[in-house]
Amino acid sequence: MKNLNRRNFIKKTSLSAAAISAAGLLPTSVNAFTQRPIASQYMGGFKAAPLENIRIAVIGVGARGPGHLKFAANLDGTEIVAICDLYEDLVLKWSEEAKNIGKGERHQNIRQYYGEENKWKEMLREVKPDMVFIATNWANHAPMAIEAMKQGAHAFVEVPLALTLTDLWEIVDTSEKMQKHCMMMENVNYGRDELLYLNMCRKGVIGELLHGEAAYIHDLRFQMEEVERGTGSWRTYHYAQRNGNLYPTHGLGPVAQYMNLGRQEDSFKSLVSYSSPAKGRAFYAKNNFPENHKWNQLDYKGGDINTAIIKTIVGRTILVQWDETSPRPYSRLNLIQGTQGTLAGFPTRVALENGFEDLSEDHHKWIEGENMERIYEKYDHPLYKRLSATTNKSGHGGMDGMMIYRIIECLHKGEPLDQNVYGGCFWSAVSPLSESSVKQDGMPHAFPDFTRGKWKDTDPLGIIS
Repeated sequence: MKNLNRRNFIKKTSLSAAAISAAGLLPTSVNAFTQRPIASQYMGGFKAAPLENIRIAVIGVGARGPGHLKFAANLDGTEIVAICDLYEDLVLKWSEEAKNIGKGERHQNIRQYYGEENKWKEMLREVKPDMVFIATNWANHAPMAIEAMKQGAHAFVEVPLALTLTDLWEIVDTSEKMQKHCMMMENVNYGRDELLYLNMCRKGVIGELLHGEAAYIHDLRFQMEEVERGTGSWRTYHYAQRNGNLYPTHGLGPVAQYMNLGRQEDSFKSLVSYSSPAKGRAFYAKNNFPENHKWNQLDYKGGDINTAIIKTIVGRTILVQWDETSPRPYSRLNLIQGTQGTLAGFPTRVALENGFEDLSEDHHKWIEGENMERIYEKYDHPLYKRLSATTNKSGHGGMDGMMIYRIIECLHKGEPLDQNVYGGCFWSAVSPLSESSVKQDGMPHAFPDFTRGKWKDTDPLGIIS
């Protein structure tokens, strides 16, 4: 939605950084929000009233928003009622596209909002949608989600959920007070391999879980070509002004679900984090833009690769890495290690202590490549089996469509979402905690308990069929 200029970005993030730093320096402050506000209700396992027809608004139709809009519009029992973006051409384009999606006349009365920074607030007040997709720049995620819930809508937010611990707490408090879902849309949790490993972990195939490895290794320097409009126009300032793990949830979300973190079995305890020197972005700017270009006037502070270690309440460890700058192949690592074996990604492979059928005798040989088909045949997640044919043409190999399908299905039936508000907050909290840890030379930082102790009573995520 918003193209942050450098002055506004520094103003906003400097205030956030001060709040983050204070939270890290004072161990008790991260759990200062110990009392649930009056008339608020814990949202773990929350079931909203079923919605027969879901009135959907979309804020942000640049990069991610159109995919969510198109897939949701194709599902029965949905109606696109409003679209908002800073740019008129995008709103007009996707309003017209939506009218031609789905059966009958469901998406013909779409309200259009564009041109001013706060048009989304006007949209929420006037349209009163049942749910809102929020696919804007990171800085707008929290305020838009909070206001959407205050206006009576369920909020579904692109990653990360928020940039500061203070905003994450406000999201929790607003969700609990308004009794509205606020789900961070972590699509990777719906990937075939991630669902496969979740199913295998639940079945005890690799024994007790000990360690995980999660990452977002993705060279995105090309986005700096989006100078005035698009992701690079605002994301580049984050690379320049922030130093930590800016995008942890794609790798961490699945591993956290394998371990049932924040759900009865275990939860997040603490984090340490270090960053490498910041070299790649400045080098790219120097070699691809004129000397006087604004990208060459920035002092890039964000290390090219950040490495964090998370410790859980029961003593498990998770390696979390982030690198959107280095020239290396894409990876999310996606490793989960147990007492009886290891499941790993990139490439997908399995090692089991007692072997698997006739493919391996023990854990000294990976099951991989064509042999993985036997693993899929036995352990494919039932959700993947049910929905893959419907969702496989959607974004990111079908995971986007499966996520949207499940959101709509849960709202129709009045069932708990697969990802609750607390999961999104725990996973997103890695960013501000890592930034503060890096600033303090790897000082350990405690995670806030966004559940206020209720994670112990929250049912584990089941194997949904």
